[in-house]
Amino acid sequence: MKSDCSPSQLSLQRPELLAPAGNWECAKAAVENGADAIYFGLDRFNARMRAENFTEADLPQLMTFLHRRGVKGYVTVNTLIFSKELAEAQQYLRTIIAAGVDAVIVQDIGICRLIRHLSPDFPIHASTQMTITSAAGVEFAKSLGCQLVVLARECSLKEINKIQQQIALQETSLPLEVFVHGALCVAYSGQCLTSEALGGRSANRGECAQACRMPYDLIADGEVVNLKERKYILSPQDLAGLDVLPDLVKSGVTCLKIEGRLKAPEYVANVTRVYRQALDSVMTELQRPNPSLPTREGGRGQSDQEHYNLEMAFSRGLYTGWFGGINNQELVHARFGKKRGVYLGEVSRIHNEEVTVKLEAPVKPGDGIVFDCGHPEAKEEGGRVYGVVSKGKESVLTFGRNDLNLRRVHIGDRIWKTSDPELDKQLRQSFAGDNPQFQRPIGLEVYGEAGQALIAIARDQLGNIVQVESAISLVEAHTKPLDTDRLQEQFGRLGNTPFCLGTLTNHLSGTFMLPVSELNRMRREIVAQLEELRSQPKRWQLRSNVTFHNLLPSSSPSSPSSPSLIVLVRNLKQLQAALQAGVETLYCEFEDPRAYQQAVQLVHQQPQTHKQKFLPHPPHLPTPHYPLSPEGAPPSPLPTIWVAPPRITKPGENWILQQVRACEADGYLIRNYDQLQFFAADRCIGDFSLNVANPLTADYFQQHFGLERLTASYDLNITQLQDLLTSCPPQWFEVTIHQHIPMFHMEHCVFCAFLSTGTDYTNCGRPCEKQEVKLKDRVGSEHVLKADVGCRNTVFNGTAQTGAEYVQRLIELGLRHFRIEFVNETPEQVSKIIHRYHQLLQGEITGSQLWRELKLQNQLGVTRGPMGVSALRS
Repeated sequence: MKSDCSPSQLSLQRPELLAPAGNWECAKAAVENGADAIYFGLDRFNARMRAENFTEADLPQLMTFLHRRGVKGYVTVNTLIFSKELAEAQQYLRTIIAAGVDAVIVQDIGICRLIRHLSPDFPIHASTQMTITSAAGVEFAKSLGCQLVVLARECSLKEINKIQQQIALQETSLPLEVFVHGALCVAYSGQCLTSEALGGRSANRGECAQACRMPYDLIADGEVVNLKERKYILSPQDLAGLDVLPDLVKSGVTCLKIEGRLKAPEYVANVTRVYRQALDSVMTELQRPNPSLPTREGGRGQSDQEHYNLEMAFSRGLYTGWFGGINNQELVHARFGKKRGVYLGEVSRIHNEEVTVKLEAPVKPGDGIVFDCGHPEAKEEGGRVYGVVSKGKESVLTFGRNDLNLRRVHIGDRIWKTSDPELDKQLRQSFAGDNPQFQRPIGLEVYGEAGQALIAIARDQLGNIVQVESAISLVEAHTKPLDTDRLQEQFGRLGNTPFCLGTLTNHLSGTFMLPVSELNRMRREIVAQLEELRSQPKRWQLRSNVTFHNLLPSSSPSSPSSPSLIVLVRNLKQLQAALQAGVETLYCEFEDPRAYQQAVQLVHQQPQTHKQKFLPHPPHLPTPHYPLSPEGAPPSPLPTIWVAPPRITKPGENWILQQVRACEADGYLIRNYDQLQFFAADRCIGDFSLNVANPLTADYFQQHFGLERLTASYDLNITQLQDLLTSCPPQWFEVTIHQHIPMFHMEHCVFCAFLSTGTDYTNCGRPCEKQEVKLKDRVGSEHVLKADVGCRNTVFNGTAQTGAEYVQRLIELGLRHFRIEFVNETPEQVSKIIHRYHQLLQGEITGSQLWRELKLQNQLGVTRGPMGVSALRS
């Protein structure tokens, strides 16, 4: 680079472009359109189980193909792994490592430990499913042995830069990867339990049912809010980071990732090509002495062709996502949740099988279109365009006879172009055939003297180097000497190879000649040797004499104790009801952490009250059953209160944690990596969001962070939960047996987006503090919406679920800590439910009795939930 570049520009690295591949065609499409790496799943343990995927048997051939083309291959093992799957996962990982795969992308903490145990040097990439949003998260991943972190999609450019600064200061730097294009989950990856709650299909197991793409009614204070055609209030537009590519490069991210392992090869080819060309253009511009990129909204700006190609690839609307910060009016337009394409305009006239429109984008015969009447959930009219005739500023579209029912088309309907066969043909041609179409540059140095061999040294971008010598000695040239132009002409004939000639440095010190046939032979030899070098599988260390059994926790005797009930409440009235019901361990999760101080004071006043007498008990309920002391006198239980910080912590949000700690609770419910650090000196219990699904993960949290208990993952059914409890000391755990499962946890604020005209907390007027809001789904269930202090929203399942039928079995396995949670229940409901669970734990009623009673009498609509889902899916 030139010396007058700024320091930041001097250190600019070209990020790797990482493309998705759900099958062989997609892999070829990615490679031939310029991907530096691809990521793909095999037939188990990946977050896109609906994709075609590769098999373990494909790995050697696939990796040889990729490496010969100078492309890396990463395998996704980005799901939670259950206890009984560890043996299979271990063999699976051995196969992956031995095949020379370049890295695995991992969600499960225990699997990170297992990989590092099997191989000290095999690269691990921390998946976005790990929900890493801060420097503390990067440090946690590094402690696990990860070599790269995929940040949560919700991180803005400002936050990415802050994380980079912090990890550099703390000397915990790891390369960072971000998603640059594709579908956006509305919920934080790794924290979405919607598919699990509604259908027993876990997103943390690759089985997402895309409930966020469904229509919902918004109910505020009991009334349906008229949002007109905006029904898809949880469906974000697709991410397109093209406009902010220069900023992403300047932020120092190492890898730009394209989403789409379920997409067609044409999508992969299209999007990869657009970003390859754009990234190369950005790098060329930024490396100039005085870079001056064209900007649009502070970014690079898209050409019309780029925008068209991306919209035709797949589009629910394109937006820069969270890169520019939070704008709740832009992220979700809510008009549809499925692919549209390019917007053509509105129908202005329908006459004699012809549709008139003022076109806003080009359309030609053969293109496919759809008419959007504002009801995307219904069958929509559409078809192929037969003819296009311009009439002034408008165009008349005609269609094949009987192709359309124009009675179902209306003036004012939006028209979208959904198919462009000509573009698809171009894209398919880009990866058709066996000859390489995308070539990567090699550098060449040429040496030689009269009477000696010509020596050519070639280097590729990956650092492979070969040396080839001529079989004929150089002689003095009388005509046509080997000058630089002639050398470039002969060595540059690299068609049908993976290479093109980049730089050529001529070190010949005289005018020499060599037959063209010998130069051609040398060129072919260079290609062959480089291809051979590239296709050698990576030789990672792989220990043959170790197993996951070495990492399993040793069993420890548990002291005999009675089962205890833990109650989580979400307001002060529920807390008072729980105290009156004699609950000794209380958790609070309030929307405003400032209210924790009052809650702690309320609980800490209780011991004195308990010594004098029990709190007044609601007269309509039986007296609580307190365990008797040896003398037969009622004990004086000292209730403890534990408070919960928000699920997500981002850079600059430690003030929230300080506010939480200021209440001086007895302990804290830990939800993320920042909180593991911040509350390290306090009593802590790990919550469900830590995704503890196997003994290797549980042991890591126990040994490294000294948590008093761990909440078992909500992804476990009863069989998987039993496996976890029998593979670890059961006293490590608590299990939530009654709750409204937190389905979506999201940066998207529904309150701000649809109950205000504001963009974020600074100008929304805080409707979350004034209105009770629910989301009504297609089957009529109303799900509770809550906001936390960071303005993140949680949608709680409107139907409570219980694991009551399994409690006796869990007690027999040694489990002693059972949690029940409330969301918007009244104090009377809280008292009644606590009383019934007290009875259950004391053996006075059965789980089936409790389940039937709550379902019939309390009308909570209790379901058995994922704990009761068949173990077949495991």
